[in-house]
Amino acid sequence: MVNIIAFAHKGRATINKRVSDTIIPIDSAKYPKLYNKGKKSKVSSARKNDTSRLVIANDTTKKGVAADTTEIKDIADSSYNDVKTEISYRIGNARVTYGDFELDADYIRIDRKNHLIYASGRRDPKTGRYIGRPISKQGKDSPLTSDSLLFNYETKKGLVHNVFTEQDGNYISHGQAKKLNEDEVAYHNIIFSACDKPSKGEDPDYGIVITRGIGEKTHIISGPAYLEIEGIPIPIGIPFGFFPKPNTRSSGVLLPTFGEDATYGFFLRDFGYYLGFGDYADLTNLGTYYSNGSYEVSSSLDYMKRYKYNGNLTLSYSSHNNGLPGDPAAKDFHINWQHSQNPNASPGSTFSASVNAGTSSYFQNNGASLGYNLQQLTQNALRSSIAYSRTWDGTPFNLTTSISHSQDLTAKTVSLELPNINFSMSSINPFDSKDRVGEQKWYQKITLSYNMTATNKINNVPETELFTSETLTKRMQNGIQHQIPVGLSFNVLKYFQFNVNANYTDRWYFQTIREHYARADSLVTDTVPGFRRVGNYNLGAGLSTKIYGMVTFKNSKLMAIRHIITPSIGFSYSPDYSSLDRSYNQLIVSNATVPYPVVYQRYSIFNNSVYGGPASGRQAGISFNIDNNLEAKLRPKSTDTSQTPSKIQLLQSLSLSSFYNFAADSFKLQPISFSGHTSVLHDKVNISFNGVLNPYVTYIRDSISNGQITTYARQINRYTWQDGKLPKLTQFGFSVSGSLNPASFHPSTNNNNNLPGYNPNMPNTLANATDAQRQSLALLNSDPYAYVDFNIPWNLVINYNFSFSDAYFRSTRSNTVMLSGDFSLTPKWKVQFNTNYDLVARQISSATSFAIYRDLHCWDLSVNWVPFGYYKSYNVTLKVKSAILQALKLSKRSDYTSNTNFNQ
Repeated sequence: MVNIIAFAHKGRATINKRVSDTIIPIDSAKYPKLYNKGKKSKVSSARKNDTSRLVIANDTTKKGVAADTTEIKDIADSSYNDVKTEISYRIGNARVTYGDFELDADYIRIDRKNHLIYASGRRDPKTGRYIGRPISKQGKDSPLTSDSLLFNYETKKGLVHNVFTEQDGNYISHGQAKKLNEDEVAYHNIIFSACDKPSKGEDPDYGIVITRGIGEKTHIISGPAYLEIEGIPIPIGIPFGFFPKPNTRSSGVLLPTFGEDATYGFFLRDFGYYLGFGDYADLTNLGTYYSNGSYEVSSSLDYMKRYKYNGNLTLSYSSHNNGLPGDPAAKDFHINWQHSQNPNASPGSTFSASVNAGTSSYFQNNGASLGYNLQQLTQNALRSSIAYSRTWDGTPFNLTTSISHSQDLTAKTVSLELPNINFSMSSINPFDSKDRVGEQKWYQKITLSYNMTATNKINNVPETELFTSETLTKRMQNGIQHQIPVGLSFNVLKYFQFNVNANYTDRWYFQTIREHYARADSLVTDTVPGFRRVGNYNLGAGLSTKIYGMVTFKNSKLMAIRHIITPSIGFSYSPDYSSLDRSYNQLIVSNATVPYPVVYQRYSIFNNSVYGGPASGRQAGISFNIDNNLEAKLRPKSTDTSQTPSKIQLLQSLSLSSFYNFAADSFKLQPISFSGHTSVLHDKVNISFNGVLNPYVTYIRDSISNGQITTYARQINRYTWQDGKLPKLTQFGFSVSGSLNPASFHPSTNNNNNLPGYNPNMPNTLANATDAQRQSLALLNSDPYAYVDFNIPWNLVINYNFSFSDAYFRSTRSNTVMLSGDFSLTPKWKVQFNTNYDLVARQISSATSFAIYRDLHCWDLSVNWVPFGYYKSYNVTLKVKSAILQALKLSKRSDYTSNTNFNQ
């Protein structure tokens, strides 16, 4: 027994295509004459706002004794039921449902005897356009639009002409589709594309024409296929192909690109295999082979579990033959791992990873696979960190453990911390009571905290020696440091803030050093295992206040200028830990013989340790600091309804500081340092400066050594103001930085409010990101340099830096301007630039680069150009935006590797 429910309505979505669209009728039957003449059906007619029920036979008793029902709802549309042939007609905004199958069309014919449903649209007599196309959907599949459709609702087989369907940004249009069963569809001359124009009733800008193919739920397997651009067939074909549908992750072969490299010869680049592991992870394996025997391989794992964590792990290895035949190949590797955890996934604990490590020559030798990105090619340092932190709710304790890595690509050295542990207790008031009533007494304000750090590290080890047994056993440095600070703070005479503090530090080491002279002029340092500890303490006190001054103005737009002075003075004391009566301080004397003089040296067995030892020399002195803030208040304009004065920061900070050590025998006053910063143009441009003043008299002297005259500076224990002079400016720095664009001058609301699922009350974090935001971020992270924001018409980033250093007889300075930004020539053209100019050398940096982008709807055209220098090159790429068709691109490039000689 079969039940078919059919009704007509006006709320159906339709897709209107152009008049030139091909209409392929597959129905031999005509509309009923009754409908063509404009008459109503004798059996059943649909009136406005009326519902009728018709029973049609589907058994052997009578011609039309029904067990199935057809429910008809129409709004000024007609229906017709032929009892003799058991065929029902639904004309105008009709809808049929059968189980999980849904169909909307302007004309539907139901043949109950043969279990067939036919649907099509019709020509609008006024416009001539073909309207009311069938839109069908089965279960959770994407809706399918066609010119006409024939479907057997028992066998689930069907035939569709001029099909259109969309799934996650991929479009199938044109041609014919034959549904073989619930899981398979046969295609003939369809167009597979990532261009969204078919959804607007237009032909796609490009597509792959599949002459024959079988479509399943997760992929399409095609026979002969060829590329078509703007309706023109391109003589580029493939005998067979595999096209995954991104509703689920599907494995498949990744097609390579071909070309020639000036250094390595012909290449087959980025061929490989994609593995989809369900909904949570996928693995991309890529390889590149060059005709001279060089090769590059990489594996990239992307994983994400919603509301839990997400990340990416990429392993890369390469072997390049850069030298003469027979020379060993240059082998490089690189690992990149980014992992982030949702803060709500595990309250109280977090885990994160940011790993960027490899051989120092990896980026230079693999420039082609990295797209010749200038930032990567010219970087000189790599850093990594893997961290886990834990806090205990209701307690002041927290724990952080991490593994870190830093690498100098120029010096080819590596530093590791394996691991670094920090356990701390936040400040508590040990003498305060939980049930205290009233204000705290002075002793209840005493605070106590604790901090423990432990590390095991290697410093500045050459890359070639990193994994040797000697490095891991003898060059490892480790130690544990405990710090216990105690403090007390309270107000004095209402306007002064007084604080006193004491800090005890205890260091534990598992190895120390011993020094001795092997010969009269040869110093040898040995590492001695064994536990040793050392502790030290220091005391301090401070007093600070604020002084306000204001100048008001009448009959002026400027209402007032306010000056805030924050002076502070502090006292600190620490004993001398360098005396020889302490066991960890030792004195060594050389076994001198004629003609060598006697040499002696004092040292601490904790020298070069991870936390060092106690500072040498007694310190008992006063530090002082004066900070200034200057702001203005402006009267509101007469048109301002709120009549609220506006404030402008003239000088956000200007500080002056130094330290005077009473315990020192000479040079008691340290150099005077000053710094300041402010911002202009409504905080869009930041200005900062700093400098050092030397208060001591300094003389310039010459000496003769080995027949050469050497100039040096000698400082004496006499202040410059004693000779009526100001302190000497020995160091000065000045910088201006800012980012200017229309959004900074005309701020608007958060652009995220247009995204689905956006909640303005939630903080803008990765944990609260919407699906659309996460997908955009994933694309940006996979290729951040391919992202171009056409919504900003122009953007300018300015960085100006000036530095000056005066050593009395020799001075150095640097003066550079760095500019970067972009601007839109038209809404579809974007130009980017990045350069810096050395005002001292009067030359532009060789890192200058330009980029031009053109938005071609579903294509991207990019031109990257480095005009001069060692990395002089260009790269022109025309590619499809769709991630699934990344291999569909054309590129022309000039590699920097051919620049053996260059002129800057």
